[in-house]
Amino acid sequence: MTKRAVLLANLGSPDAPETRAVRRYLNQFLMDRYVIQLPWLLRRLIVSLFVLPTRPKASAEAYQSVWLDDGSPLIVLSDQLKQAVQKKVDLPLEMAMRYGNPSIEKQLLKLCQDPDISEILFVTLYPHFADSTVTTAVAEAERVIAKHQLDIKLTIIEPFYEHPGYINALVESTQPYLEQDYDHILFSYHGLPETHITKLDKSGSHCLQRSDCCQVPHPAHKTCYRHQVMRTTQLFAEQAGLPAERYSVAFQSRLGRAKWLGPSTEDRLKELAAQGVKKVLVLCPAFVTDCLETLEEIAIQGEEVFKEAGGEKLQLIPCMNDHPVWVDLLADWCR
Repeated sequence: MTKRAVLLANLGSPDAPETRAVRRYLNQFLMDRYVIQLPWLLRRLIVSLFVLPTRPKASAEAYQSVWLDDGSPLIVLSDQLKQAVQKKVDLPLEMAMRYGNPSIEKQLLKLCQDPDISEILFVTLYPHFADSTVTTAVAEAERVIAKHQLDIKLTIIEPFYEHPGYINALVESTQPYLEQDYDHILFSYHGLPETHITKLDKSGSHCLQRSDCCQVPHPAHKTCYRHQVMRTTQLFAEQAGLPAERYSVAFQSRLGRAKWLGPSTEDRLKELAAQGVKKVLVLCPAFVTDCLETLEEIAIQGEEVFKEAGGEKLQLIPCMNDHPVWVDLLADWCR
């Protein structure tokens, strides 16, 4: 019989909250052709001249503000998720990171030490499709298989942005916060340059070319990050019973001068405060595990921005992490 294994994959983290470790991590991350989608030489110049001289120190300080006793929040929480899923499935299972450690290469080779394993279910823990998340993770797994001539089949879970189980897990994990007193919920998704969206639209005439592009059905939606995050938001709001005037969408983590998806989370928080919103909840559905972008960028920086603009309280809604409903869903997929 076919013996199967499971490899979960997330983005990654530096090995330590120190400038040198962060520089090494950022170099690997930003030199990925799926992240900065420019020719290698131009990418090298941008990363070496404009990012690595200053950003690692600032990022290291940000990591220090959220670092746990056991390590990076993303790594620690991902390991907890892996252990929770492993308790429910009778399959070899590992967790890998696209950048940093433990690498996809290391974890694939670890699973393949068992010569009877002939199929690996590869679950990229990104609900929404983007070249800079899903494509690069799959490409790396395929590179490792080819490099080491591994005789295994790679079965890939597609982006699950509208999967009923994912929406249900997201709502269930959020429910205690929805029962609190609040004025507005901001869905803050990781941002992307607009060119990452438009270049995948083979028609060249739909994505970001019309105001209702995300609402009008189109083949491009299969790979359109913006459509998919809007769909997640819509389905969440419907299941949670959120009135349209109580929530909005924004995009965080902009890098560089290219035009990115908007509005930015920072600008939206300022607008909400100016409109008289005093208590805001922020949910980050693009992340299934809390990380620097949620714990520091939103819970610390975002709160400062909101309060300085006149707001009173910003509450970060934690990611699903190892919430039982999310763990059960992942275990079902594995089985």
